[in-house]
Amino acid sequence: MAEPTTSGPAPGLPPLPDVRVLCAIGLSGQLGLRGGLPWEGDRRPEFKADVARFFELTRGHVLLAGPATVGSIPPFAFEDRTIAVLRSTDDPEATLRRYRGRVVFIGGGPPVWSAYARFVFHWDITRLPYDGEADRWFDPAWLKTGVR
Repeated sequence: MAEPTTSGPAPGLPPLPDVRVLCAIGLSGQLGLRGGLPWEGDRRPEFKADVARFFELTRGHVLLAGPATVGSIPPFAFEDRTIAVLRSTDDPEATLRRYRGRVVFIGGGPPVWSAYARFVFHWDITRLPYDGEADRWFDPAWLKTGVR
């Protein structure tokens, strides 16, 4: 006789991981410009500190992001965090279930955050002293979609 099977998460594990977003925005909510950060290359202390904070807070955890974001991650970062590429064809809930019991950071900007916002428990948003051009903006509606 076959062993009975169960569906759902293993006993004692939450059904989904602790999902977070760590992002920086400009003074007017700017997120991106021509596929990068609008302040890319700015060496002022606030910008350098933001990058260092990102790598410190994600160390030891999972970072899921779109292909362009993953492609921009320096090689050293792959040594102490799990990094995987998200695709628009991925089912967000199924993807997250692979990492239950872990802290998962979602990166990659508006298309990715639109797909994953409903699973995010914690938004960590840093406002940087940038008030220039952008073609991607933070959408406050993402903060209202945390219904799981």
